[in-house]
Amino acid sequence: MMQAQGIMIRENMRTIGAQVYEQVVRSAYAKRNISGNDSDYAVDLNHNETFLQTTTFLPEDFTYFPNHTCPERLPSMKGPTDVNMSEISMEEIHQFFSQDPTIKLGGHWKPKDCVPRWKVAILIPFRNRYEHLPVLFRHLIPMLQRQRLQFAFYVIEQAGTQPFNRAMLFNVGFREAMKDLDWDCLIFHDVDHIPENDRNYYGCGQMPRHFAAKLDKYMYLLPYNEFFGGVSGLTVQQFKKINGFPNAFWGWGGEDDDLWNRVHYAGYFVTRPEGDTGKYKSIPHHHRGEVQFLGRYALLRKSKERQGLDGLNNLNYYPNTTYDALYKNITVNLTPELALVNEY
Repeated sequence: MMQAQGIMIRENMRTIGAQVYEQVVRSAYAKRNISGNDSDYAVDLNHNETFLQTTTFLPEDFTYFPNHTCPERLPSMKGPTDVNMSEISMEEIHQFFSQDPTIKLGGHWKPKDCVPRWKVAILIPFRNRYEHLPVLFRHLIPMLQRQRLQFAFYVIEQAGTQPFNRAMLFNVGFREAMKDLDWDCLIFHDVDHIPENDRNYYGCGQMPRHFAAKLDKYMYLLPYNEFFGGVSGLTVQQFKKINGFPNAFWGWGGEDDDLWNRVHYAGYFVTRPEGDTGKYKSIPHHHRGEVQFLGRYALLRKSKERQGLDGLNNLNYYPNTTYDALYKNITVNLTPELALVNEY
């Protein structure tokens, strides 16, 4: 009997504690809106990590206002999400999202019920992955809307016969995106990477950031500590400071390692999502017709010397731009002559 009463008392205390904690969270968020502090929770709530993971997201009935900055931990962000990897046509995706009038031409979207905290450009390097793009949009658009970010999609498509140059495409995408809006940060997003958790927040506050920390094809393990591939992000200021991606990586492999080096040479440190938040599924594919870049190790040994010579500052290109309902397409025919590097 005494043991049962003890259990009831402990459960009641937990309930009361959770209610008190919720009021503290509400109060902290309200104070943040008044003070202009850029953090959702201005007070230091010194609880254990498990408790924080389950309670720091705002409660379902939380009210925020159109003139307030959007919170980072919204009740609409539930955590693990269902991933549907089955093929779907772009026509079906267009039809589905055509029911949402808030999505503007080129995939521009911003929330109406609060002021977006961050303006985020999503850059997608592309060639011959037409079956993957609609699968990505099916998952990523609703996730970013639940996160209340202002965003737009840029699909940078490589034409011509040269080996695929993922890094140079990102540089082109950056230049073109900045013509549209004063973006806060950029997400460099492979078309075949599908996030499994909508609490993997694509905001700009913890950049540089490696979002795809746990990929299913690597058994949800980080291949090596310097791995920076799949989905990563930098602020505009950071990307300019590191001189963007290298342009010299023709074929797959190595450009993300060079980016990691550039970030660290500039004095930045990469963050990653905690726990299972950074889990992604990879759409199965082969590098169809794409060759591995065998010269990547020689370039990586000279990362520091090349950083100031190869990147945004030696980039040339001639874009063909078109608009889709869900993205802006920038098609470019890339050749090595468009990004020549002087000897170092």
